Amino acid sequence: MMTQEQMRVLTIGAHAADQELAAGMQIGMYARAGHHVTILSLTPGEKGHPSRSAAEYSLQKLTEATRCADALGAESIVLNYEDALLEATEAIKFEVADIIRDIKPVVLITHWANSIHKDHRNAHIIALDAVFYASLVRIERAKPFHRIQQIYFSENWEDMEGFEPDLYIDTSDVYEKYCEALSCFELWNGGTGWPYADYYTSLARMRACLGGGMRWKYAAAMSRPRAAHIQRFTEWP
Repeated sequence: MMTQEQMRVLTIGAHAADQELAAGMQIGMYARAGHHVTILSLTPGEKGHPSRSAAEYSLQKLTEATRCADALGAESIVLNYEDALLEATEAIKFEVADIIRDIKPVVLITHWANSIHKDHRNAHIIALDAVFYASLVRIERAKPFHRIQQIYFSENWEDMEGFEPDLYIDTSDVYEKYCEALSCFELWNGGTGWPYADYYTSLARMRACLGGGMRWKYAAAMSRPRAAHIQRFTEWP
């Protein structure tokens, strides 16, 4: 997963906190290794608070996203699309493609294809189509084309239908930093009515058991596109 050469990493989530929760430990590992990580959220996720208005919660989420990214050693960008009404339009795909061409990431982490949340499903489509548009030489935009080399799908509690992890990462060294960073979000400790901290800390321990047995304390799991599993040989091994 890691390389010695400095590179750029991009995560794309439907809402602020999505990839911070699902890939925060990976973000912390990349940042600690000296890579530049950008967390792109397509909406603030402003409609997810049981008592605050969307306008109030949007401002709160923007502040929380910045603080969390800072704590992880990353940069946060939050677009202003509307929570719960995110559509996979050509306009947003090209906007994200332009961001990809500007940042020039080597690695992309985004949502898995299937989710109980419509915004997450559309974010997956937006991200992959944006990767495609960004890579095409003949699509002329302000910045030249850029091809992402590695794509990963993070493990999100709402995106579990058909999710089959095929990559386990020992995240023991960044686990405490992850928990501290995610506490910047009110939702981490149940402030919006769901036990995020309980789920993701338990998940980290469970994935360590499956991925590393007694050797690992905490871990994260991701899946890769089918094409990433293809092996090519000139001679049969």
